[in-house]
Amino acid sequence: MNQTSTPAASPATPEANATDLLLERVAQTPDTPLFAIQRGDEWVDVSAKEFLEQVRALAKGFIASGIQAGDVVGLMAKTRYEWTLVDFALWFAGAVMVPVYETSSPYQVQWNLSDAGAVALIVEGPEQFAKFDEVHPELPAVAQVWQIDRGDLGKLAARAGEVTDELLEERRTKAVESDVATIIYTSGSTGRPKGCVLTHENFVELTRNAQVAMKELMQPGSSTLLFIPTAHIFARFIAVLSVYGGVRVGHQPDTTKLLPSLGSFKPTFLLAVPRVFEKVYNSSEQKAAAGGKGKIFAKATETAIAHSMALDAGRVPLGLALKFKLFDKLVYGKLRAALGGRVVYAVSGSAPLGPRLGHFYRSLGIMILEGYGLTETTAPATVNRATKYKIGTVGPALPGVDVRIAEDGEIEVRGVNVFREYWKNPEATAEAFHDGWFRTGDIGSIDSDGYLTITGRKKEIIVTAGGKNVSPAALEDPLRANPIVGQVVVVGDKKPFISALVTLDTEMLPTWLGNNGLDAKMPLDTAVSHPAVLAEVQRAVDTANTHVSRAESIRKFAILPVEFSEASGHLTPKLSIKRNVILEDFAPEINTIYAGTHPATEGITLSH
Repeated sequence: MNQTSTPAASPATPEANATDLLLERVAQTPDTPLFAIQRGDEWVDVSAKEFLEQVRALAKGFIASGIQAGDVVGLMAKTRYEWTLVDFALWFAGAVMVPVYETSSPYQVQWNLSDAGAVALIVEGPEQFAKFDEVHPELPAVAQVWQIDRGDLGKLAARAGEVTDELLEERRTKAVESDVATIIYTSGSTGRPKGCVLTHENFVELTRNAQVAMKELMQPGSSTLLFIPTAHIFARFIAVLSVYGGVRVGHQPDTTKLLPSLGSFKPTFLLAVPRVFEKVYNSSEQKAAAGGKGKIFAKATETAIAHSMALDAGRVPLGLALKFKLFDKLVYGKLRAALGGRVVYAVSGSAPLGPRLGHFYRSLGIMILEGYGLTETTAPATVNRATKYKIGTVGPALPGVDVRIAEDGEIEVRGVNVFREYWKNPEATAEAFHDGWFRTGDIGSIDSDGYLTITGRKKEIIVTAGGKNVSPAALEDPLRANPIVGQVVVVGDKKPFISALVTLDTEMLPTWLGNNGLDAKMPLDTAVSHPAVLAEVQRAVDTANTHVSRAESIRKFAILPVEFSEASGHLTPKLSIKRNVILEDFAPEINTIYAGTHPATEGITLSH
């Protein structure tokens, strides 16, 4: 099968805009809690009706301060309640938001705001303001800057009395589905970020259709704790979808406080990238090993995966069922409790999860619904459903979305979710479309049931000197599953064999070292060349190599005594590797790997 489509489940409403999603929720269930704000150990609910009142007051404040219909306003803040408050308030005021990652450099702040033509900026606090202040002279159009932590949003809302309800309603209804709702700048690994124009249609139609497809998650009584960046379309769309679905949303941007917050908030579903699920599993595995229960955990993992696969086969043998019941008490129940005890579903995106973890979590009672999408598709294009679910795939197309595979294997998408254009960049826009279909740059396949599987990025395909095509993701994803592996970059384009640059997970490394009778405080520079560490990474490489043919396998690896991070310039804000930057920065190490004339099977370590 090379094309799959799912008919729209909701009739189109061309005259609507994103504000209608909130109004419809309030009309249906005004007293249902839409948000919960953490005050110490307590979570204070904000009802749909209360949220609407706060949105209207802030929107009037924006209008009173001089924000005009169609004006662009930047927002630079961590994941927090005010994110969605500002989002809807700007829409009510008829304005357009440009999100800026709170970790962005001053240069990125300047580019995003100047290219979009922003006239005002909202920042979280002094740290973000300092970045703006550094480039302020280059942003003469930005006439107003408000700081959330200084109470500036409250001051704006206090000006609500200066604006009539009639004027607010006029502003709220000015935009229709074809109008711009937001401009989101893609982080990109090379070149200047492109401004992705998403319309009100993208938000309204995709939200309504996604709510139908994911009704088991998105309904009053459901709850989620957002902790990934709301500046990214993945979390932002889920936030808007949760408002429409009546889901209670909490926020925790500090991942060091995530487990306590999950314990007190007790969400029913989670939104995360695969790395989070890997970390939860790996930390649990190492904790068990430290307590002398490593073999029990390994057996529990094996049983969980076998149990889930047996469910797919349609029959769970009695012996397996009994073992599963035992481990449910000893292991699985504790893991569920660590995530709050009520999580039934999780939505995973931005990278492949891998069948092993998908089966493991399913047996925990947590169904991870993998999905696929990009900023240009307003986040999801496909997603597994609670009732239509296949581990190892990213699911079927959402209602109102068509997906097809081009002759060269590239995934193309069209539908209610596809963006309008790249802001002021007609050349890039034209290049992004083919016969009205958006060219994603990803490659994949569609099975006979209409489920999409992602196999890699088109631009990242490595062609070895021998002419073998290799998708890096097929090796990188299983390698990262090892507890001490941080990031992996597979290399080998025009080279005689495939190799890899590896960094260590500095959070997991001390525990692993202690569990293996080594000094838990061993410096990173020492650890990268320690025989036990080399042997463990080699074991991870051997495991990853079982997923591919010998011609595609990793023959050498280099462990780098550094961490890839957003600050170092090697990761995007959503923690994807910037492949081109890494290949350039670590070219000497790569050259050293290929300095020999014959492929080797043993690992090597290099300094940088």
